[in-house]
Amino acid sequence: MTEKTAVLDQKQTTLQITGMTCSACATRIEKGLSRMEGVSRANVNLALEQASVSFDPQLTGLPQIEVKIRDLGYDTLRESADFDITGMTCAACSARIEKVLGRMPGIAVVNVNLALETAHVEYTPGNINTQEIMEKVSSIGYKASLKEDRKENVDQRALEILRKRNKWIISALLSLPLLWAMAGHFSFTSWIPTPELLMNPWFQLTLATPVQFIIGWQFYVGAYKALRNGSANMDVLVVLGTSAAYLYSLYLTFDSLRMNGMNHTVEMYYETSAILITLILLGKWFEALAKGRSSEAIKSLMGLQAKTALVIREGTEISIPIEEVIIGDIVLVKPGTKIPVDGDVVEGLSSVDESMLTGESIPVEKKPGDSVIGATLNKNGMLRVKARKVGRDTALAQIIRVVEEAQGSKAPIQRIADVISGIFVPIVVGIAVVTFIVWYFWGAPGQFADALEKAIAVLVIACPCALGLATPTSIMAGSGRAAELGILFKGGEHLEAAQGIKIVVLDKTGTVTNGKPVLTDVLITTGIAAQGKEIGENRLLSIAAAAEKLSEHPLAEAIVAGAAARGLVLPEAEQFHNVPGRGISAVVAGQAINVGTRRMMEENGMDISEWTAIMKGLEKAGKTAMLVAVEGVIAGVVAVADTIKETSRAAVASLHEMGIEVVMITGDNKITAQAIADQAGIRTVLAEVLPEGKAEEVRRLQRGGVKVAMVGDGINDAPALATADTGMAIGTGTDVAMEAADITLMRGDLKSIPDAILMSRKTMRNIKQNLFWALAYNTIGIPIAALGFLAPWLAGAAMAFSSVSVVLNALRLQRVKL
Repeated sequence: MTEKTAVLDQKQTTLQITGMTCSACATRIEKGLSRMEGVSRANVNLALEQASVSFDPQLTGLPQIEVKIRDLGYDTLRESADFDITGMTCAACSARIEKVLGRMPGIAVVNVNLALETAHVEYTPGNINTQEIMEKVSSIGYKASLKEDRKENVDQRALEILRKRNKWIISALLSLPLLWAMAGHFSFTSWIPTPELLMNPWFQLTLATPVQFIIGWQFYVGAYKALRNGSANMDVLVVLGTSAAYLYSLYLTFDSLRMNGMNHTVEMYYETSAILITLILLGKWFEALAKGRSSEAIKSLMGLQAKTALVIREGTEISIPIEEVIIGDIVLVKPGTKIPVDGDVVEGLSSVDESMLTGESIPVEKKPGDSVIGATLNKNGMLRVKARKVGRDTALAQIIRVVEEAQGSKAPIQRIADVISGIFVPIVVGIAVVTFIVWYFWGAPGQFADALEKAIAVLVIACPCALGLATPTSIMAGSGRAAELGILFKGGEHLEAAQGIKIVVLDKTGTVTNGKPVLTDVLITTGIAAQGKEIGENRLLSIAAAAEKLSEHPLAEAIVAGAAARGLVLPEAEQFHNVPGRGISAVVAGQAINVGTRRMMEENGMDISEWTAIMKGLEKAGKTAMLVAVEGVIAGVVAVADTIKETSRAAVASLHEMGIEVVMITGDNKITAQAIADQAGIRTVLAEVLPEGKAEEVRRLQRGGVKVAMVGDGINDAPALATADTGMAIGTGTDVAMEAADITLMRGDLKSIPDAILMSRKTMRNIKQNLFWALAYNTIGIPIAALGFLAPWLAGAAMAFSSVSVVLNALRLQRVKL
């Protein structure tokens, strides 16, 4: 089997994972999955709590991957759905549905009940949805519909945040009296009255025990699972530190009872373990809240979708959930409502606001035969739309999927954090042991409690949570914000790579220019009379447009559209004749009209000397000029050009200001290409380049080790997009171009190019800030704790909020304005 075939045979799945606490957990899952036979790649994102796995379905499958994750000490989330099934006649039918659905990727459990005509399906979200399940059932001759009483899926992230908050509240309530008792030991807080009960060791034991072993049980479970699999994580450090403080206090409690009966003056360390756990839980709650905010981009994109659709089935209008719309359904879209699916207008006239996709605020007119995109807004007229793409195939669903994949992917810079976190915990434990030994033997001799306190502080201050969150939270926030600005990065590696671009190669047609010729000039010959009337601009344009109306050439369409824009009423044309490569002739309102090149006019014996210089000037400006003759006399010229986009010049100027060289590449002739380049402010032009030569030109520019980005919109740009270090596709272009590109600029605006590069630079700067902070925090914090300048509870507070600070710093990217 060739490498290419092997890649084609690979399948990819995305799993939501629960139970991870730090980057060591993510690394352990990655290593465990990567060692499985058939798994070619495993990528675990701590911030998203997701695993993306590529595997060979011939060697392994989703159930085996889920089992492996559970063996490693974690779990995966599933969703369930219940369906009503019609068309079953016997047990063979139910068995067939179970068998077919069971083979679908992402489905874990299928139970079909023949008597009740229902099916219960458990599936992995992100791999499959209810619409695809219903379509599969339909494809084998039955019909499935979601049960009416189906409950909405629970927001697992919101539920997890609620659990963490409640845990922290209970832990805080039990720990506050211990904190009060601890304050009673300090001379500077002697003015605070401390009830005798709070100083009682047994009362402190009663409060600390549930915090340590009930609320804090999650840390013991995590530590056990980590150690069982031959690694160590944050839970190991927390368990070692808090257990040491608790068990030593327990020893002192029983010792005080043995020695003094009930000595309330013995200094205990119950508050150290309880407050540490409380602070860590507070940090985890804040961290979960902040991480929830980092996925706002996905939520806002999903919020654009219509929730229901009004479809016509068997002549009746019915409102159904968007998931139940199938290809071929006729969907009724009322004014002021969102279009629920991608499709084609079969009846009605309206204007549609497509700004959510293109960024263009002006509504687009729609008529029968035009295509519409799901989630865009129907402004005024009633439309009947035939569904062409539904569910995961719609444009919006594909955008969401690209953003999800980008947020779940790893940037190469994250390898630094992965390597460090893999060896971090064992080193910290070693430092803590050395700290204890040094303080016990060389500090205040015999002061076990003092040495233990310093070791606990080292263990707690060094938890590597911030290190594990440094990169993924920035990738999530950066790619999410970019998506809101119409820039789709296909992965973290592309988000990182864009910062290094030094040359941007722009395709001309449809990228620098609008890609559609428009009328630019109408020039008339003064003093020429036709049948006693002098011909003005509008008259010249109307007769030329009337003649060209019968032609299908793009230049002819531009002339006709130019006349329509001026509100001209076109006379009827007849005896139309097309002369390939020359122009056209026709009879308009009884007059013989010729529209075409200089050669056409000369061949018909007309004098064009007056227009030769003017024609050359128009052509030098990148325009296509056509002479118009009435009854054998040159009456004027109409010029058409593919004009540059309004934002092209500003975008090129922005790239130059960023120190990036801009090159335009085109198959057009040098004169036209140079004219367009001059208008856009582009200094380097590669003209008359064949489609297959574009990729070679990109390779030539790369030879000096320079990072090159290619920007295009057509099928002929796909090879060059794939060859470039970073390929950027204009979102208004072809699907092939977007598939070959690393970044999609959804709004078709060249200003998105500097915006994409700037977003990459800002995101990478943010990642470096996070990594610096996380590493500096541990580098500075561990020696301070080892030297005895940091109490364990202060170390716990610092550790908890270090993770929160990293996430909050990443969230600044969500407010970036470009």
